[in-house]
Formats: sequence, structure tokens, C-alpha cells
Amino acid sequence: MCLGIPGRVVEIVEGYADQLALVDVEGARRRINIGMLDTPPAAGDWVLLHMGFAMEIIDEAKAAQALSGLEMMGSGGRESEDGETDDRRTPAHESAPVDTQQPRVRRRFEVRGVVQGVGFRPFVYVTAAALALTGSVANTGGGVVVEVEGDPEAVAEFGRRLRTDPPPLAVVESVTGTDQPPTGGAEFVIADSSATDRVRTLVSPDTATCRDCLTELRDPADRRHRHPFITCTHCGPRFTIVTGMPYDRAATTMAGFEMCDDCRAEYDDPRDRRFHAQPIACHGCGPRLELIGEDGRAVHHGDEALRAARRLLAEGKIVAIKGLGGYHLACDARDETAVTELRRRKRRGGKPFAVMVAGLDVAEELVTITDDERALLTGTRKPIVLLPRRTPPVSGGLADAVAPGNPDLGVLLPYTPLHTLLFGIGDDTPGPDALVMTSGNRSGEPIVTDDARALTELAPLVDAWLRHDRPIQIPCDDSVSRFAAGAELPVRRSRGYAPLPLALPFDIPPLLAAGADLKNTCALGEGGYAWVSQHIGDMDDLSTVDALTRTAAHLGALTGVEPGQLVADGHPGYRSGAWARAHAKGRAVRTVQHHHAHIAAVLGEHGLGPGESVIGFAYDGTGHGADGAVWGGEALIADYKSYRRAAHLAYVPLAGGDASVQRPYRMALAHLHAAGIDWDQSLPAVAACPARERDVLAHQFATGFGCVPTSSMGRLFDAVASLAGVRHEVAYEAEAAIALEGLARSAAGEPARSADAYAFALVDPADPGEPVVADPGPVIRAVVSDVSGGVPAEQIAARFHAAVAALTVDLAELFRLRTGLGAVALGGGVFQNAVLLESTQRALRAKDFTVLRPVLLPPNDGGVAFGQLLVAASG
Repeated sequence: MCLGIPGRVVEIVEGYADQLALVDVEGARRRINIGMLDTPPAAGDWVLLHMGFAMEIIDEAKAAQALSGLEMMGSGGRESEDGETDDRRTPAHESAPVDTQQPRVRRRFEVRGVVQGVGFRPFVYVTAAALALTGSVANTGGGVVVEVEGDPEAVAEFGRRLRTDPPPLAVVESVTGTDQPPTGGAEFVIADSSATDRVRTLVSPDTATCRDCLTELRDPADRRHRHPFITCTHCGPRFTIVTGMPYDRAATTMAGFEMCDDCRAEYDDPRDRRFHAQPIACHGCGPRLELIGEDGRAVHHGDEALRAARRLLAEGKIVAIKGLGGYHLACDARDETAVTELRRRKRRGGKPFAVMVAGLDVAEELVTITDDERALLTGTRKPIVLLPRRTPPVSGGLADAVAPGNPDLGVLLPYTPLHTLLFGIGDDTPGPDALVMTSGNRSGEPIVTDDARALTELAPLVDAWLRHDRPIQIPCDDSVSRFAAGAELPVRRSRGYAPLPLALPFDIPPLLAAGADLKNTCALGEGGYAWVSQHIGDMDDLSTVDALTRTAAHLGALTGVEPGQLVADGHPGYRSGAWARAHAKGRAVRTVQHHHAHIAAVLGEHGLGPGESVIGFAYDGTGHGADGAVWGGEALIADYKSYRRAAHLAYVPLAGGDASVQRPYRMALAHLHAAGIDWDQSLPAVAACPARERDVLAHQFATGFGCVPTSSMGRLFDAVASLAGVRHEVAYEAEAAIALEGLARSAAGEPARSADAYAFALVDPADPGEPVVADPGPVIRAVVSDVSGGVPAEQIAARFHAAVAALTVDLAELFRLRTGLGAVALGGGVFQNAVLLESTQRALRAKDFTVLRPVLLPPNDGGVAFGQLLVAASG
């Protein structure tokens, strides 16, 4: 199902921090980035390749199957506009005809992909020099253009190396070559960049500090010893500093920092690791640090600012720290008073804080880490990784206020030199080894990037500011991820991932998708690629709506996509939809049903073609249904163009909208009412509801006043959590479901189908054209019986998770019989639940289903914009 090419690993290439491998692809050897793999492959392993990256390790049988599929698709790529082969999906090796009568030939290569800001021009320069070729290389709005002249065999070899040996961070989308008349010349030059053609360059994400730079940072003999902004062509800021294309220093926020002679010499030296590294700087010419006190004045500069910030953190103070994509709020994660105060100031409620630790050794004292999770935590992207708490911790634990009642911790490692220095190196006075590192904003607002705004808006939250004078062009929060069911499961796709493109299974016209209102991202698409933005946030206030406007404009400037149509969620009241209509400027605005977009996103991620249908399960908290109800427990027979609602959870009344989301006991009472169960005050959920509120709810449920029907799986999780006495009120989205997942994980074992297992009732409709109804009534009655019988909440949670997985398998088998479909797609925020995802995937595969689950995009609303593009493009 996935667009990919099989190759066999020859060796891991030395000197690239285990991020690069030499791979044999049908007899041609290519250097491939293996940084996205959870564990590095060994020599002889087969891997599936996509856009210059190894996406997964496969066995020989799957490799043979993939090769067979490629042969069926045709061995060549598509033709580009100039008639040259576009090898974006199927690599082709340059074999230009050689005129043996002509001693020199000249050839022009146009390279597209992530080829700016990743050391591509230095690579071209060095390669041309090694092959004794003359010519030039330049960044353009569309990528990189190279002209080389010399011996015919050397020119052909140069074309091959462009495709097979690019720098580690580069992603070569396509290489097209055209013959040119020889012009002579005795040198190879890096020419001035050109922005005259249409922009379509793929910008690299910001990348964590590489091993070489960290070594120099710690080396007292190196001129960049303790330099907070050390970087090279293999690491550092990219996306968040780009102001325009093509990618040159003048088109970044480093434009105002004139290079010193030493940096200029490195920048101009093809043999240097910083050859044409645009963010290059040093102590003498780079950005400067300063510590701002509570009065708003600078009190320390440079290295002393770092030392002072470390002292403040050790003293229990809260410091705003300017990073790559915005400000963080930091405090000592082991200091209960400091963390509690930060929580109070930020009005965070019970929502967990992320924790940055000084090193992997500290992380392993606090959480349990598998090899796959370790690879995710320490890779070049360094996201926040959700990891199970170690109970008890090996050494002193964190403050309880870091993640109260949560079974997991969000842990990340330092990813900038500033972070590394903040923890201390060499003989620095030790500071905290674990820091709360949360977005620098007031709750519900976008992360702050502007220095002036940080001084005013963050003043009530912090005791000091550690900042620098390199501007941040675009906000970019930390990414959040976890490893579940054998693969990475993104929760928030942002720093380190955006704005890398996603390959589309078919060409689409230029479109802009506005996404959803929660966990908003937008997306642009044209041709064979889509660009999903970094995380923007919940569309709860004007500042987030403004952030969407700026993000869409920035993404458009980087990609050159000029959308002729906009796409929005079908909910008539969504702010994202209102934004799309307000920015349409006469263009059409297409609406897409929320859960159809969830499933389409999964199909697109796995490369299904436009004619392929699946059995899709979209489980989430809320989404506007075609009948006006609140959907969220849906089984769809779907392709990109259309869907049919094949089954759904039985409707129960949702009274008061957000009130029932924030107070799960209200959903528990709704499900008790729907199941015909009395509201016995011995039940925890009933006891948690005040008497007057119970009376109001009873009236609403009886009359339907102020209620909307819902089939939400997310609200069913809330109801069971309250019935089991786990959570009756929540301070943040999915808090009750997260707690229920943690209890299920801690249960002794998952129940098999037996007398104590819960089971939904499937009700066939009288009208064959109507959907099957999955009645949760029997599950609710079984939960009540277990609660009354004193069954532990852990066991109730495990039985409920098993019942939802079993329901999914039962419906999949039913619809396979009725449709002949054998592929199942899992989407929606409920599938962030690792226990549910793993048990569902395992059970479906045991029944010989092909399971498609999110890997590159979050299952939650952060992936909806991608699905909207695909549905809208399908007619």
C-alpha cells in the first residue's frame, strides 16, 4: 500500500552519527538517510525507501512483493514538463548519451526537494571538484540548478551522485537533466541565488545539534567553545528562520548578522563543514544572549547570562527561555514549590508539563524506555516522547505537580546548544538536571516569539527572561510523539517534522485546507505533494486565528502554491471554516465531513490510489455529522471521493455541549439513562453529580431540551471513566481517557472473550440502507455490575478497552463479508490511546486484515487538513 522502493543495506556510512547507509537498489548503490527508522538496520537488511529516506525495515518476501508492484506500475517515472523523467517516486539512473567525438560535454541539472539549507551546494561543489568538472551551482525558487562541463563519463557520474549520494539532511525529490552547448571555463563556482522562477523548494525542518557541533561546544580549544548558537550544514535552525526563498543568508533572520573574517573563510571553504551554512556564526559575529530581570532590564550578557539563569532555576525561579520556535517557560522539575507556582501562574489546571532532562541517563532514571523509544528520543528531531513512568524512580523523582495522576511523562533531550549550556558543561556549577519546559504563552494562546511581546505577556508568569537577538520568523512548538503498535505515533507534528512534504497518491490542483478547530494545522497541496503546517493550536481566540493567517501565508511563500480553492471542516460553527470563508477572496470553499477527512488522511499517508476503498474506523470526541448529530464512533466504507456511514455507536443525549465534555459524570448519567439503568447514588458517577444538576439532567434527557444526540467514542470513554470512579471532572481534553488508558495498561492481563468480558450489541437496521448500530448498553450494564461488585478500576478499564477492540474487529468482519474489502483504516484522536491501538491492530491482523494506522501524521485533528486536501481534490 505504501509508495516505496525496496533496497538492501550494504553498510552504515561512517561519520554521519548512524544517520546514513549505503543501500543497493537493483544494482545501483545509493546513500540513504536512515534517521527515521526506530532502530538502525544491519548490513543485509531490506529497507523500504521513500524520498531518500528509509521508512521501515522489511523482510525479503516483502521486498520481492514491493518490486513486483513497481514492475506492475511501470519501471519509469512520470514525464516532467520538459520531457525529462521525473524520478520522484521511482529512482532512475542518469545515462546520458555520450558523443565520443566531442571531448567535453555540458549538462544542466535541476534538483528539487529538500535541497536548501542542508549543505547541498557544498556537496555539489566538492563532487564537481572531485570529478574535475567546471560550471556553477545556485539556489533558485524551485530548488538547486547545476551546470557542469567536462569529460562525458565524469558528467554522467556527477548526475548519478546527485541522486545517490546527497547530504544526510537532503531529500531529493527529482533530478532532471538537459544537454547544453559547452562554453568552456576553468573553475566551478557557487553563483548568486535566483528567485526569478516560481518558488517550489522544500525547506528543511529545524534539526537538533549534531554530534560534531556538540564536540566543538565542549572543547576549550575550539573557537566556538560554549557558543550558544553553534551550527553547521547538518544541524540547527532552518524553517523557523527562513523569511523567503531561495534559501540564502539574506533570506533568513540571520541577515542582520554580518559574518566575521573567520566565519566568512569557513563559509567559503568547500572543505569545511560550514561551507555555505547560512546560520553560521561565532562569539564574535553571532547572536548575543542576555538575561532580563523582573524590571525588564538586561542584568547579564553572554556566558554570565547563562550562569545566572542556571542559578535562578536552582533557586526555584521561573525563567522564560527563547528557543528555536518560541519562548519556553522553565523551572526545576524536581522543585514542588516551583512547579506548583508555574502551574498556578499559567492557569494550567492538571495538564501535564513536558520535562527536558540533561541526558539519556537522567531520562532512564525517571521512565522506562524501549530501544525503539530510545531511538525516537535521541534522533535528529528530538521530539517530546511520551514514556511510562518508572515506579519508583531510580533516584529522586520529579515534583508531583509535573504530571499529576498521569501514567506517562513527556520527556525530551536538549536539542539546541543553548539548552546544553543551560544544563552545564565542563566545570560549570551544577544546576537542575530536569527542567519543566512548557510553551511560553498564556493557556490557550499561541507560543510567543516576539521579544517585546514576551516582556509584556509573559511578565505575570516568569521571574526573568533568557533571550537572544536572533529573530524567530515563524512559531513552531515542540513535537510530541510516542511509539505504539510497532511504529511511531505522532501526537503533535511540529518542530523537526514541519514543513517536510508528504507524497500524494495522485496529483491534485492547488488547494489550501484550513483544518479543524482543535489542534489546528493547515495544509497546502499541488501536484504530487502536500505540505502540512506545524501545530498552530486550538482556535479559541483571535490570536490563534491570526496565527493561522500568518502560517498559511508563510507556507505559501515557501512552497509557491497559489490555491485556487479552499477546504474547510463541515461544521457550520467552526472558526477554521469561518477563517476559510473570510480568506476565500472569491474562491470556492469546499467543506469536508470531519470523519471522512480522518480516514482520507490515513489512506493518503499509506499511498492508496484514488479507486481503493477501505473499512474506516473514526473514533474521536466530536465531529459534525451529516444528520446534524455529534459523531465520533463511526465505521465508514470510504475512499477519497465519498463515504458511506456503515455503523456507529448508538446515540445518547449530549446535554449542555462543553459542560458534558468538562464533567464526564454527565456523560455517565447520559449512558445510564440510554441503557435504562437507575441513577443509584452508590455509583461514583451519580454521587459526583450535585442533586440539582441531576434534576436538570433528568428533565433534559426526558424532553430532549438542550440536548444533541452523539455517537462519540471519546465521550463513551469519559462515561466509563466516571462510572469506574476514575475521573468525574477534567481540566484538559481527554484527561479521563488518558487516566483510563493508564489503568488498563497496569492491569494484570487483557481479558479474553469469556464470562467477564464486556461486549457491545450490534443492531441491524430495519432499512438495509441505514447503518448498523453498536449499542453500548450491555457494556454500561456490565461496568455498573463490576463497580457494584467491587471489581478494581484497573480491571474495568482493561475490559472496556478489550471490548472496544473487539467491537472494531466484529464490525470489520461484518463489512468484509458484505463488501469484500480487506483493508481497515484507523483514525481519530481516540487512537492516540496506545493500549487501544495495539490491541485493535493485533486483533485485526489475526483476522488477516491489512491495517492502516497513522505513522506520519497524528490520528487526532492535527491530521485533518491533509485528509481535507485529498477529499476535495477527488471531486
